Amino acid sequence: MRITELLTKDTIAMDLSASDKNGVIDKLVNQLDKAGKLSDIAQFKEAIHNRESQSTTGIGEGIAIPHAKVAAVKSPAIAFGKSKEGVDYQSLDGQPAHLFFMIAAPEGGAQTHLDALAKLSGILMDDKVRESLLHANSPEEVLQIIDNADDEATKEEEKEVQEQEAATAGATSGSANTTDTNEPYVLAVTACPTGIAHTYMARDALKKQADKMGVKMKVETNGSGGIKKHLTQQDIERATGVIIAADVHVETDRFDGKNVVEVPVADGIKRPEELINTVLDTSRKPFVARGGNSKSTDSESNEKQSFGKAFYKHLMNGVSNMLPLVIAGGILMAIVFLFGANSFDPKSSEHNAFAEQLWNIGNKSAFALIIPILSGFIARSIADKPGFAAGLVGGMLAISGGSGFIGGIIAGFLAGYLTQGIKYITRGLPQAVEGLKPTLIYPLLSVTITGLLMIYAFNPPAALTEGNAAPITAAMVGGMIPPLAIATAMIFFKRKFTKEQRGSIVPNYVMGLSFITEGAIPFAAADPLRVIPSMMVGSGVGGAIALALGSRINAPHGGIIVIAATDFSHILQTLIALIVGTLVSAIMYGLLKPKVTKNEIEASKAMDE
Repeated sequence: MRITELLTKDTIAMDLSASDKNGVIDKLVNQLDKAGKLSDIAQFKEAIHNRESQSTTGIGEGIAIPHAKVAAVKSPAIAFGKSKEGVDYQSLDGQPAHLFFMIAAPEGGAQTHLDALAKLSGILMDDKVRESLLHANSPEEVLQIIDNADDEATKEEEKEVQEQEAATAGATSGSANTTDTNEPYVLAVTACPTGIAHTYMARDALKKQADKMGVKMKVETNGSGGIKKHLTQQDIERATGVIIAADVHVETDRFDGKNVVEVPVADGIKRPEELINTVLDTSRKPFVARGGNSKSTDSESNEKQSFGKAFYKHLMNGVSNMLPLVIAGGILMAIVFLFGANSFDPKSSEHNAFAEQLWNIGNKSAFALIIPILSGFIARSIADKPGFAAGLVGGMLAISGGSGFIGGIIAGFLAGYLTQGIKYITRGLPQAVEGLKPTLIYPLLSVTITGLLMIYAFNPPAALTEGNAAPITAAMVGGMIPPLAIATAMIFFKRKFTKEQRGSIVPNYVMGLSFITEGAIPFAAADPLRVIPSMMVGSGVGGAIALALGSRINAPHGGIIVIAATDFSHILQTLIALIVGTLVSAIMYGLLKPKVTKNEIEASKAMDE
């Protein structure tokens, strides 16, 4: 697919009058909407802003590439805008941005359009293309510049494929290879959370700089279309070193014993020369694979990251792997409620056999895996494969022990860093037991210690068997409040939520009253710094009021039904606690949530009419 099949005359805004970043986003989103590319303008804009909150898409060199991959996109498209004066876009180099490409990708989009988007990202690293676009005077001229650059990029890709095939054929036949095995050969892996723009811009910035320096380089990209240019074992054995420019987890054990430098993907774009010089420095200590089979010395490969960036990277690795389960399970459970509030219950007069099976798939399977997957992939992000088992077990214990979503996050970080500590402590063991580390020593110690700490330190005590109902009373009231509060906030602060989000009001009320806290997880995952504290405060207030008023719930689950069945004499007091806690969390979250833009409000109104 050619880039100009996505970038068309009706998605081009030649002269942007916007004076700030938000103005640019508003203009380009509206341009896409006018061209009929969006089904939900507010949802798409929210996705664009969510991507910007992770890290700026102003990549420097006068370019910004805001992008989102979301269901609100009807058909893949690219919007282009230009500002001669320049706009402060909080770019990586601190300079104003003049050229803006907004990428709109639908969820589950075809590989052809993903390839076109990747090609565009690479093209924009060419100085001549940027200069030509800056001086273009019409949409037709913009399209011609992009078309010409597309042709050149296609020729380069074909040439690279031919060279790679020739090299592979030579290696396979065992014939003399024209490649000098002593010349520098550098590998790189680039990856970003959406896998649309930064992944490929880092690739092209690194390759362009490598060409200038006379260094041969092969780059593996982990993008939306999967892994491209996969680094073979032959590549790795031959390489002087490896650059990993990524904001998501990349498998690193394969680079054991190599000179490895790990940095955020943005560094691959803005400082490629420095990274290449670093990875060519043979005096650096080699990378030690986290799997534990390496004979090499301690690693200096990881460049230091701030605590906030490291925390975010590990958390997002867990969240991104958890979200498909949340979405699938939540939709299935919402469908079940269409059959009746108790249609999944065989003992109810509303029972429906098909609804029961959907409930089993959504609630008892997909939702049951949410927290273990979250924990497991957080731990894996920190400690690679050795941390995964302990993370999964910690997540399961967070469920059984009642610490839930917060407990799952704690379990993931606990398992990951414990595993790292165990690796460090056992690094001096005899070589004879080296092979037992990843299969026996690491999992046994990390699973055991993580499990014990979750049971005795982080989970509430299981006190029902001792006749003490206070912990489960507070836990149930507190656990019911987040979904109820999210739903209430969407009613009180209607214009701060998209139409799609407000569509979950009824399911959240049903889940909250049923003590299914997971209804709040999509909101907590998307905006943890506002949602989680708000929910913690309201849940704490609700639990405290329930205990103070004498509520006594003697069942581990069930929500309002078991409250009425086991503590009917205090039902009014419990309801008061629920209402007060819900209002506290809803109001706190609603006030903390940022206002939407004028265009989002208008779009939301239009969809409600």
